[in-house]
Amino acid sequence: MQNLPSESGSGLVLAPFRGIRYARDRVSGIANVTSPPYDVISGGSLELLRAADPHNVVRLILPGEAAGGSQAAAGLLREWLSAGVLIKDRMPALYLYEQADAGSSWLQRGIIGLVRLGSPESAGILPHEGVLPSLVADRQELMAATQANLEPIFLIYDGEPTADGAATVPAVADGTATEVIDMVAAERAPLVSIATEDGVTHRLWRLGDPGEQATIAGDLAGRRALIADGHHRYAAYLGLQAELRAAGRGAGPWDYGLAFLVDSDAYPPRVGAIHHVLPSLGPDRAAELAKGAFTVQDLPSGLGLAEAQGCLAEAGRTGTAFLLAGGGPGVALRLLSQPDPVQVAASMPAGVSAPWQSLDASVFQQLLVGRIWGITDTLRDVLINHDVAEAARIASSLGGTAVISNAPSFEDVIQIAARGERVPSKSTSFGPKPRTGLILRTFGPPG
Repeated sequence: MQNLPSESGSGLVLAPFRGIRYARDRVSGIANVTSPPYDVISGGSLELLRAADPHNVVRLILPGEAAGGSQAAAGLLREWLSAGVLIKDRMPALYLYEQADAGSSWLQRGIIGLVRLGSPESAGILPHEGVLPSLVADRQELMAATQANLEPIFLIYDGEPTADGAATVPAVADGTATEVIDMVAAERAPLVSIATEDGVTHRLWRLGDPGEQATIAGDLAGRRALIADGHHRYAAYLGLQAELRAAGRGAGPWDYGLAFLVDSDAYPPRVGAIHHVLPSLGPDRAAELAKGAFTVQDLPSGLGLAEAQGCLAEAGRTGTAFLLAGGGPGVALRLLSQPDPVQVAASMPAGVSAPWQSLDASVFQQLLVGRIWGITDTLRDVLINHDVAEAARIASSLGGTAVISNAPSFEDVIQIAARGERVPSKSTSFGPKPRTGLILRTFGPPG
């Protein structure tokens, strides 16, 4: 078993690990066996990924109950390791991961490694979003069956040396983590370089040098990081850790979880919106009910969805706004804006801060869904989608309503997290998200 750092101290603790990667000569192509994170894969894209290669990682992260669920995923993982489809590095390492899109000139680099688990105070990992217990249970069951972290969570941290009360991040003589990874990316050939269907190039380097590992871990030591993506997986990390400790297993590799860490000062994240589809509520009825608390405006006939999003963005500059779409061809797009502040306040749970109450996601969940539309906020009744056009298409096919939202600001999310609060579940979409399948981690024999 790999020796991991002890639990002394507080703040981030980063450790190397023996990564598991696909063998090039056993698959049709590395791009063909990787996928987006599990929670942004829709039914149509799932089938395309499964068809791309019989060893695509979606067969592990989304096995499906019909295919045998988590136990089937554990069996596949065991089979692929035994057959050499997946290979395990001989020595522990950290991994430099880069994503780049030449068309839009954005670039993101960070480190994949193991982070120590614990409370925000002890581990320095801050959630900003609530979780759904059913999704946590699903991910925890998969981790327990496979005894693996199949995809990293996404953490962002401020790479500038800062003081937090009495605690100051120490300077590192050999440079910062970002300086090390930028040097490696400029001077060394990557281990993996692939382009995916979305036009993004992904490159991966293995950092096996103990000195470089120490510099990176030393720079991160004591810092705090925000969970940008992977709240349900992180909650599953903690749940599995608690389960194994309660069973008398004590300390072990389950005290660490796989993570991708990015310096948000060097590589600012992009925060996107998450949209919702209400299958059981038509747009005419949704708009009529919303008039009791919002200004509801029918947008001009023939206005396209992209233009309507422009209207939504403009309305969002001065407050909360939503766009209603769906219901089939010819149904008007409607803009909801200027919610009644009295009704907003009355719909909010006790004890939440004013910044939390002003979030569009909070107004959507508490006022629109819960109070005005009277819908139970479940995964069956309130569907989640990251793509505007797809959300509108699904709503039209079901005769329901798509609720299109503006993205929250990075500053608002940070402000909420710093107060110890969490925004409503599935209301933020940080990106670019790491590609799943480039590097995996096991902490025991699967099964």
